[in-house]
Amino acid sequence: MHKRTNSQRGFSLLEMLVAATLGLIVMLAMLSLFRTGMRTTIAVTQRAETQQNLRAGMELMSKDLSMAGAGLPSGGLQLPPAASLIACNQARTCYVNGNTYPNANFMYGIIPNFSNGVENNTGIVNTPGVVNDSVTSIYCDYNFPLTNFNFTFPNDTSANVTVINNAVSPNNILAPGGLNVGDVMLFLVTSPGNGQGPQGNAVGQTAAAVAEITGIPNGGAIDFAANDALNFNQVGAANSLATIAANFVAGSTLTACRLNVVTYFLQVPPAGGTVQTPRLMRQVNGLNAVPVADNIINLQFSYDVIDSINQTMSANQSNPIGAGLSPAYIQKVNIWMMGQGLLPAGGQAQSMYLASSVSMRNMSFCNSYGFSTTQCN
Repeated sequence: MHKRTNSQRGFSLLEMLVAATLGLIVMLAMLSLFRTGMRTTIAVTQRAETQQNLRAGMELMSKDLSMAGAGLPSGGLQLPPAASLIACNQARTCYVNGNTYPNANFMYGIIPNFSNGVENNTGIVNTPGVVNDSVTSIYCDYNFPLTNFNFTFPNDTSANVTVINNAVSPNNILAPGGLNVGDVMLFLVTSPGNGQGPQGNAVGQTAAAVAEITGIPNGGAIDFAANDALNFNQVGAANSLATIAANFVAGSTLTACRLNVVTYFLQVPPAGGTVQTPRLMRQVNGLNAVPVADNIINLQFSYDVIDSINQTMSANQSNPIGAGLSPAYIQKVNIWMMGQGLLPAGGQAQSMYLASSVSMRNMSFCNSYGFSTTQCN
């Protein structure tokens, strides 16, 4: 009997090795493409988030800086003799160093603070030795007008408040968005004309004072007790509420507004994980600072300032006070911010700068055209 044989054969070992190698190469190529795609996606996402953070911080900062000086007396005003504080809350926690008003306690519309831009001078990872600045912008808050109210001063630590017209809004200082403990008030008193001007009705002298609200027992009274957190309420001192009370006589005019004393700085939160991500902070009056944008690792300012002595424009001054220039004549603020989007692993980061400039529309100005000497107001 003849035995049949099966002529079908399987894969040889060499063929299996070649097929496995080709398959592995294809899988590695696909894995590499996948990883590249994931890295690109994460990088684009990080850059988009970083850019969004930078723009959010820049827009809010530009708005506050553009209002600097609005409602303040031309050139600013002298505060009481003892040093008043900037960027401190009601618990007397001060967020930046160099937190007193410069030039013998004088309030300008803008207070530059060179090289004091990080709370507690904390170092920022990946930026050793890089300068960080803070800045304070001061202006009247017109979102809550106080023209609907009359203020009288029974003493120099309190004020009584009455509504001029109940039909107008707001008709209560405690209305939404109204006054709070820690808010800073500006009072201006203009005495009646003395009849000595060209038309016989010259405007009298103006007295100004700044005070911090320490209590609002009801909608009809405000307390300005001594030993306030910002040290504005210096009882009996010159340029305090005592000056307002003394000058607020018959025929004089009183105007009042809530000041926004806004400071921007960087904060490195306490260690709660493996990465401490700094953030841009905004602090108003005597209230707690609030975060504006995350992962901001560098904040710098320079200023275009009129030199009223030499009648020149001094551009890009990073420390105008240190250079002997008056902040009253700042005409433009130049802002540089650097953001960083941290990846969750690998120590990689996407970083970018955003720069902008803000012109000052409410600061003092020097006119050097048509005069033998520069005239400043």
